[in-house]
Order: sequence, then structure tokens, then C-alpha cells
Amino acid sequence: MMDSQENTLEVGKNEELNVVENTVETTETTVVQDETPQVENENKADDTATDATPEAQEESTKKVYTSKQEVLDRVKEIAHSDETPKKDEVDSLKTAFYKLHIAEREAAFKAFIDGGGDPEKYQLLPDETEEAFKAEMSIIKDKRTQIFKEQEAEKEENMKRKLEIIEKIKSMVTSPEEANKSYQEFKSLQQEWKEIKNIPAPKANEVWRSYQLYVEQFYDMLKLNSEAREYDFKKNLELKTRLCEAAEKLADEEDLISAFHQLQKLHQEYREIGPVSKELREEIWTRFKAASTVINKRHQQHFEELRAKEEENLARKTALCEKVEAIAAAENKGSGDWEKHTKEIIEIQTEWKTIGFAPQKMNVKIFERFRATCDDFFGRKAEYFKTQKDKFKENVEHKRALIEKANELKDSTDWKSTSDKFIALQKEWKTIGMVPKKLGDQLWEEFLGACNHFFEARNAANAGQRSEEHANLEKKREVIAKLKALAEEPGNNAQEAAQKLVEEYNGIGHVPFKEKDKLYDEYHAALDKLYKELNVSVARRRLSNFKNKLKNVAEQGEAALDNERSRLMRQYEAIKSEVQTYENNLGFLNASSKKGNSLIDEMNRRVQKLKDDMNLVREKIKAIDAENREK
Repeated sequence: MMDSQENTLEVGKNEELNVVENTVETTETTVVQDETPQVENENKADDTATDATPEAQEESTKKVYTSKQEVLDRVKEIAHSDETPKKDEVDSLKTAFYKLHIAEREAAFKAFIDGGGDPEKYQLLPDETEEAFKAEMSIIKDKRTQIFKEQEAEKEENMKRKLEIIEKIKSMVTSPEEANKSYQEFKSLQQEWKEIKNIPAPKANEVWRSYQLYVEQFYDMLKLNSEAREYDFKKNLELKTRLCEAAEKLADEEDLISAFHQLQKLHQEYREIGPVSKELREEIWTRFKAASTVINKRHQQHFEELRAKEEENLARKTALCEKVEAIAAAENKGSGDWEKHTKEIIEIQTEWKTIGFAPQKMNVKIFERFRATCDDFFGRKAEYFKTQKDKFKENVEHKRALIEKANELKDSTDWKSTSDKFIALQKEWKTIGMVPKKLGDQLWEEFLGACNHFFEARNAANAGQRSEEHANLEKKREVIAKLKALAEEPGNNAQEAAQKLVEEYNGIGHVPFKEKDKLYDEYHAALDKLYKELNVSVARRRLSNFKNKLKNVAEQGEAALDNERSRLMRQYEAIKSEVQTYENNLGFLNASSKKGNSLIDEMNRRVQKLKDDMNLVREKIKAIDAENREK
């Protein structure tokens, strides 16, 4: 029984949170307003060694890892090869490793608790795989840092070369008489400019505008024949038109992140193409900018929707935190409450796992709030059942001691004295708390067997009394028949007649043991029906009888009243203890089976009857107190 009640913690406790649920941050995109295309980041083409954008992280395809060793092998491969580490993959590997790592720790803690371990004494063991993982990640970090430095140095060198090209074109612009002769050199400088890759982002737009300014000035002052000039303008227009078409086609791209990055590359190509004729410059740029605006707006809307979803997830997770906190704060009166609340919390944990990420700033906080509440509940549950095991052990030892006493008494022929002792043992048995069900049934059979052995022997010895008991049985049945008849036609003096019949019934001696319970039920059923017709409850009837007898006791003196009051107080406390025992036992019954439900119903009826008896005893005590005040 205990094994089914001591569920393992759904959430492991006392661990450092090494990995959190990542969320996607978005970058703002702006629509370029000036005549020339705005370069958002000239370094977009090569970001493998720098922080990848959240869009790139979402775009990347993540492999599913099933073991920490598998993750470690991939990390080693990246660390010790010529492969350039990609931030999104490295972050994904780190997340996968620590999710598996935490799952292993929680499983170990669960096994420790299932084995009866004390949560306070649980210790985390060193993990060699984790240490190896950290070492390899450190190598990757150094590797990425070195690549970043090399790229930054290359960008500085590229900017230096581009500035030199600008200066050369600038000098050509200041010598218009040499423009025709410088045309081929100018074309070579343009080609060289295109071949130079990224430069530092803060300077990208400024350098490009300066370059474009002097290129246009060169064309404007170039004294070439109209054919050459028109040929360049026409070729540039064709190239820019194709870029406009490509940008417009991106509006149909389903993958918004991919479309955004493709647009950045188109911007890079656009700015490297030379000018078109003056009358078409504004038109072609407006077309390209309009296509860019469509992609930027879709990109921005996508991440606004993501942020709205994260806020919704935060609200749902906050509501679940409040639910689990209310359950954890509720009182647990017994194992039934613990199991009920455990089931509710596990259902909430299952729902939690279906909810996506919350905003990044709140994601870890809300998870820690939820986890702390679960840890507290399951820790207290484990301690409760550990205490219950100790209590069960004490109860088993107590019941075994009573069985030994019963076995010592079962062969006694001192019927009166031994009967009293057996009755005392049975009462004491009822005061003992719960034990595991299977063992409890076994102990009860042993105890009941010893009791039955004695009482059957006693009944056999008292066989001579049977004829008198059968005569008493017939007399009591006659009284019951009169009570039933009186219930059908009460009459004016029904109360007085009923009282006489009750006195007559009580004056009759014992009946056969096997008929006692049946006769008792028949008698009280007749009385209940009679008093129901007379609108007098059974409790008032018993109390009335007691008050009548109390006067005889009062005539014996104040000491007799005190003795009777003490006896009733002991009876009250015994019934109260029995009620508590039944209520505790109710919490451990398995109500999932038909047999369990039947037993629970019977025990509930028994508890209610005991409570009614307690109220009657309490009224009897009040009657004695009133009699004392009168004296």
C-alpha cells in the first residue's frame, strides 16, 4: 500500500539550473528613406564567428540528441576540426546537453526517494561527462574568439583598401581633362571595389555613400561618347531590374527568416552596381525599396506575433503557478489527501510542458517559481510517508502483542473473567492505528481466530442456557409484534404504552447469540418506526429513559452521580477515539474497486452512528450536571 502512495518527485530538487528555455529576440528592421539603398549590416554575409541573430537560430535545423555522450562527441568534433563553429548550433548543443543532464539527475533523485532515502541527505555526484563537456566548450569559445578577431582585422584592411579606391576616383574627378584616358583604370577600380568584402558596420554606409558620390561625379564629367555611357547605364539598369524582380519574388517566400536574409544579400549586390541614367535613378530605387518594405513588414509582424504568444504563455504559466501554490498550501489530513493533491499537481506539470516559452526576461523566473513549489510539496510528502512507515511499525508491534495475549487466554475456562479480558483486548485493538492492508488482514485473522476459539468454547459450555434463551426470544418477538401494532394505530396513550413495552422488553433475559443481532435490528426498527410516527427521535427516547433511571441513581447520593458521570466521560472519549480511528482508516482505503466502495460506505455509516452515540452521551452528561445543580 505504501509503495503506491510514495510517488517519485516529478520535479527534481536541490539542483543548479544549468539550462533555461530560450526565447527568440527579434531585431528591428527599418525602411530606407534616402535615394540610395541603406545597408543594414555589411557583415551579414559572414557571421559564423559572431553572435547569430535569433532569426538564424530559428532557421537552423536542430538535430535531436538522445544522450549526453552523443552531444559531447559532436562538441569534440567542432572543437578539434577546421570547421567554423556556428553559434546557433553551439547554443543548441549546450541546451540539449543540460536538458539531458538535468533529466539524469532528476531520475537519480527519484530513484533515491523511491528507495526510501531522506531528501535532505541526497548528494549530487561529480559527472565526468559534464566536466569534459565544459572543457570542450571552452576550446570552442576560444576558437570563435580568435575567428572573430581575424574577421575584424580583415574588415579593417578591407576598409583601408576601399578608402584608397575612393581617393583614387576622387583624384580622377578633379582631373576632367584626363577622364577619358582614366576610364579603363576607373573600371578596374570598380571591379576591385566589388571584390572587396565586408568592412566594419558603423562605417559601411558612410564609405559607400562617399564611393557612390565620386563614381557618379566621374560619370557626370566623363567625356565619353554617348554610346559608351548609355551602354553602362543600360547594363546597370538590367542588373538592378533583376534585383528588383528577385526582391519582389521574395514576397511569396513562406520562410520569413530566409526571405529577410536573402533581401540583405540583394541589398549588398544593389549597392555594388553602378548608376543608371539620371531620369531612371529615382524610379528604379523606389521599386527596389517598395519590395524591401514588404519583406521588412512581414519580418517585423512575425516577431511581434512571437512576442504576443510569449506574453500569452507567461499568463498561462502564471495561472498554473497560482494553482499549484494553492494545492501545495492546502491541508493534508491523511494519505488520501496527499494522493489526491499529487495527482492534481502531476496533471498541472503535464499541462506546463505543453506551453511554449515565456518572454526571455521572465522565462527563468516563472520556471523557478513553479519548480520551487513542486519541490516543496513532494519533499513534505516524502517526509510524511516516512513518518507513516515508522507509525505503521509501532502499530504492527502493538497488534502482535495483543495477539500473544489472546492466544494465552483462549483456552481459559474462567468464562466471566476471561470474557471481560477478551472484550478489553478487542476494545484496545480498535484504538490502534493503521497498518499496511495485507499485513493488517493477516493480523486480524490471527486475533479473530483466538477470540472465536474462546467464545465458541464458552458458548458450548453454556449450552444449558439455550432453552431459556429461546423462551426469551419468543417473549421479545411478542413485544416487537406489539410495538409494530402500536405503530400502525398509535392511539392517545401510545407514548405510555410504548414505554411499558420497552420496559417489558428490557426485563427479558438473554436470547440465542446467533439471533441477537437480527432481533436487535428488528426491535429497533419497530421502535424507530413507532417513534417516527410519534415524532420522537430514538435519541430523545434513550435520553428520556436515562433521565428516568438517573433519579434512582441520584437517590443513592452524589457519589453515585459522580461515578456515573465518570463512566460516561470514559465512554465519550472511547467513542471519540474510535471515530478518529475510522476516519484515519478511510484515508487509506482503495476506493477504486467495488469492494473498496462498499467498505467505505459501511465505515461511513459506522462513523455517523458513533457520532450520534457521542451526542447522546454528551446529553446524558448534561443531564447529570443539571441533577447536581438541583441538589
